[in-house]
Amino acid sequence: MPDAARERQLLALTEAIGFSFHNLGHLDRALTHSSYANENPGAETVDNERLEYLGDAILGFLVAEWLFKRYPEAQEGELTSLRVFVVRTESLARVGRELQLGQYLRMGRGEEASGGKEREANLCAAFEAFVGAIYLDRGLETTRALVGALLETRSAEIELQRSKKNAKSYLQEYTQSAMQITPAYAIIAEHGPDHDRQFVARVMVGNETWGEGSGRSKQAAEQAAAAAAIEQRAL
Repeated sequence: MPDAARERQLLALTEAIGFSFHNLGHLDRALTHSSYANENPGAETVDNERLEYLGDAILGFLVAEWLFKRYPEAQEGELTSLRVFVVRTESLARVGRELQLGQYLRMGRGEEASGGKEREANLCAAFEAFVGAIYLDRGLETTRALVGALLETRSAEIELQRSKKNAKSYLQEYTQSAMQITPAYAIIAEHGPDHDRQFVARVMVGNETWGEGSGRSKQAAEQAAAAAAIEQRAL
């Protein structure tokens, strides 16, 4: 169990996020970086790497389950792409930052001095370990409810990512809604031998070029041009 001072810190965190632990030792371990354990060896100092491993596996499963139920018509490739988007380091680090896990991370002096509490990799690992700690402390159903609630708060973002994966459809929906114009595509160049042909497409919205892209088929080049337009216009 954590000492009295650490216990007060952890209780402040649980109060802030509205989630209590039966055993604060699970949370303490989830928020202990390996650099702290290295500087403070002993039976009571265990880093969060094993919990990170557990939490990563649980998150992967629960996110996959949530996506499977949310998008019953989606195929394996699309579901995999969305899962990767949700559990990428940047996304999980943002959740860790929103939960203020970095503020409660114990780490070595050098790691902390170099900005370790704000480093994306550390925040991502802390959140994964946090999920692992919840699973050990409260079981799968509680963990599923918490992860599901977090996913619901990001459902619009996930839906937008899903739309953008088909860039042509997303761009057409946008331009028709905002401008009453349908994008027009043209193949403007071809390069390479027949067995490795590269096509370059341009997308026009009205009389204006919005983007260009290349691909190994005309369709892929048009998708790349639409994706370039979406990125350049920050749609």
